[in-house]
Amino acid sequence: MATNQPPRMGFFTDTSVCIGCKACEVACKEWNQVPEDGLNFTGMSYDNTQGLSADSWRHVAFIEQTKLSMHPGSTHPESTEGTRPDELRWLMSSDVCKHCTHAACLDVCPTGALFRTEFGTVVVQDDVCNGCGYCIPACPYGVIDIRPDDGRAWKCTMCYDRLQVGMEPACAKACPTDSIQFGDLDELRERADTRLATLHDAGVSDARLYGHDPADGVGGDGAFFLLLDEPEVYGLPPDPVVTTRDLPAMWRCVCAAAATLAVGIAAVFGGRHR
Repeated sequence: MATNQPPRMGFFTDTSVCIGCKACEVACKEWNQVPEDGLNFTGMSYDNTQGLSADSWRHVAFIEQTKLSMHPGSTHPESTEGTRPDELRWLMSSDVCKHCTHAACLDVCPTGALFRTEFGTVVVQDDVCNGCGYCIPACPYGVIDIRPDDGRAWKCTMCYDRLQVGMEPACAKACPTDSIQFGDLDELRERADTRLATLHDAGVSDARLYGHDPADGVGGDGAFFLLLDEPEVYGLPPDPVVTTRDLPAMWRCVCAAAATLAVGIAAVFGGRHR
């Protein structure tokens, strides 16, 4: 019997074309009425939001890199002597909740405030959240955060209200370079493979996909990235793993221990009666 279930939707963020304009941050805040933050000068480049939080559902990272190159007359490539820092580049990337396939935040939420939508995204229902905070350490990416003034958890919803009426998320709509691409997750993965091959053919050997593999520790991300350096450079864990992966085994051990204890207690009381 045919169903009208929509395909799983997601984000593909191509950091190679991100210009750091922060239009996505602004659009996210305006549409979702996220409180202002990042107004204090941190001294950390042009990045005053610093990371994802309850009040920053999109965060554009600015990473300044300087690579050393050899002077023409230098003969010791292993040494920094005779080198010059003339290869300056900015790595910019708009980070967001990954909407994991295996989402630990869903596993630990005791109230059902976190749920998976018909689009495959993970959303917090703010009117159901009781502020227990279990989802905070459960997230392998450190995305979810508690808003101090109301004590509830908040994060990107991938603009669930917009998806329900056939619109794309505000951040993707506002992105002027199509660094943030939204659509059918399978189609985005194919597009990402093509883009990666193009960059490799052009000599950009450091380009790699992150969160793209359904066989990784979280079953693949609903928001994945094309990066130009190691994930750690962007503040991303190199090998994220769903934090609740050992729960079934732990419960089996608990049940086995409880059964053993029950048998022991029964044996003790049974012996007394005899």
